[in-house]
Amino acid sequence: MRILVLCTAYNGLSQLAACRLQELGHDVVVQATGDPDVMQQAAQRERPDLIVAPMLKSAIPEAVWNRTTCLIVHPGIVGDRGPSSLDWAILDGEREWGVTVLQAAAEMDAGDIWATSTFAMRGVGKSELYRHEVSQAALRALLQAVERYESGLHTPRALDYAEAEVRGRLRPPMRASDRQLDWELPTATLLRRVRSGDSAPGARATVAGLACHAYDAWPEDALRGHPAQLLAQREGAICIGTGDGALWLTHLRAREGIKLPAAQVLGAQRLSGVSERPLAPDAEHQGQTWRDIRYVERGPVGYLHFDFYNGAMSSEQCERLRLAFVQARQRPTRCIVLMGGQDVWSNGIHLNRIDAAPDPALESWRNILAMNALVREIVLTDSHRVVSAMQGNAGAGGVILALAADQVWARGGLVFNPHYKGMGGLYGSEYWTYLLPRRVGAARAQELTESLRPLSSEHAQRMGLIDACFGEDGAGFRAQVAERALALCAAEDVRKAVAAKRRRRAADERRKPLESYGAEELTHMYRNFFGPDPSYHEARRRFVRKGAPAPASTPRDAREALA
Repeated sequence: MRILVLCTAYNGLSQLAACRLQELGHDVVVQATGDPDVMQQAAQRERPDLIVAPMLKSAIPEAVWNRTTCLIVHPGIVGDRGPSSLDWAILDGEREWGVTVLQAAAEMDAGDIWATSTFAMRGVGKSELYRHEVSQAALRALLQAVERYESGLHTPRALDYAEAEVRGRLRPPMRASDRQLDWELPTATLLRRVRSGDSAPGARATVAGLACHAYDAWPEDALRGHPAQLLAQREGAICIGTGDGALWLTHLRAREGIKLPAAQVLGAQRLSGVSERPLAPDAEHQGQTWRDIRYVERGPVGYLHFDFYNGAMSSEQCERLRLAFVQARQRPTRCIVLMGGQDVWSNGIHLNRIDAAPDPALESWRNILAMNALVREIVLTDSHRVVSAMQGNAGAGGVILALAADQVWARGGLVFNPHYKGMGGLYGSEYWTYLLPRRVGAARAQELTESLRPLSSEHAQRMGLIDACFGEDGAGFRAQVAERALALCAAEDVRKAVAAKRRRRAADERRKPLESYGAEELTHMYRNFFGPDPSYHEARRRFVRKGAPAPASTPRDAREALA
């Protein structure tokens, strides 16, 4: 079938849906817009057999859904209606939630039901839940709905609130007051309020006298103090007292400001007297707390976790991760597994930190040099087998970071964007001109970096970008990673693998030194950062200050993107 994908933004779920539909043999066209007129023009131009909307914040015009069946993906259980579905589910402490695929009709979210899929709720932020459980359930339901539509044998059922199993209801848009943070409340309540607004719009709060929005909250078991009291800080996060304990906030946004590490937003004056409570990556800690880099060993395998908010990696985070990796390499293990975070693997340099710097060009340069130093350390490791285990989506330099390892494994149903140019023509570094072609060849590497195409993790495996794709959810993926990593650790196998790696690296170095790749890339990056063309800086400001609109060069026809 010819399928038109309508989406407000070409986000992860929309990309995943387009990829999977194309992989199933459908002729897929993507139109990213919130403008009803543009939707109507796209439908008239493309003449699709079916329209699907994985993520759409505005109504499809009647002139479109009257002519062509439109399937809307709603992130709520059957009967749930309204724009704040996930927000309310998190705030109300729902144990199970779901996704419903329904037909567009005159009344929002009230059309006939084509498919539904449920999932168990996790205690995480809205965006993480959306990227994982919601996206997987949405894909299951959407593919089932498309299959049913294509068969011509299925009749969707009308929404009937008289049915006992229909427990959803119409909910109003969530207001800022619904998730206002009152520090006298219990920690569990405050966590739900922050998580219901993460990563947008955040939870309204007052912290150390500053009116702001709060993001990325984590419970703390040991530290205690009065409600609203600043108890500690750690790597840019702050710990604050609650009605019955304490929690960590990693990010804040002041009014008219951008989202940044909490300590940076508060500033030195407000944090005067608030002690640093460092926690080393390998330090044992009983109970709940927050740290963004964690190292644990299980027999011959060392696991290095780096959970950076939204996958953005600042200069300082890159350096701390590099040092943690070097320390892990000194351990008497045989394999190091780079785990990333459970939400996002990595999206490369930290554009918000760069935008807030006194000299964004200079901070861009510092950040890319720190990323390069980290990647170089991994590439040159000849004492261990190194595995990248990608639990979440990745973009730009984050994809290339994964390729620095010997083996790259990814969970099923992820989306990768291994390109930079959508950010104002940014050339990119992290030794991508070495790492990407050695995986997929020079021609495919150029295609990936020029076309701005998203890839599903399944497609990435088929083209050789990654070595393995497995696991339907995070827990299943991590269990298989542990089994596979242990299987790599037989002493003789490690000895042979390390010897082969040294030979290959030496041959590659004779052909062209690693630092030559880096120097050539950095020449381009220097022009991006310091040259007369302001495209990168303008694109960065748009991304940070106004959100991330779909790039103008996003392929309209998914056949171009997925060929």
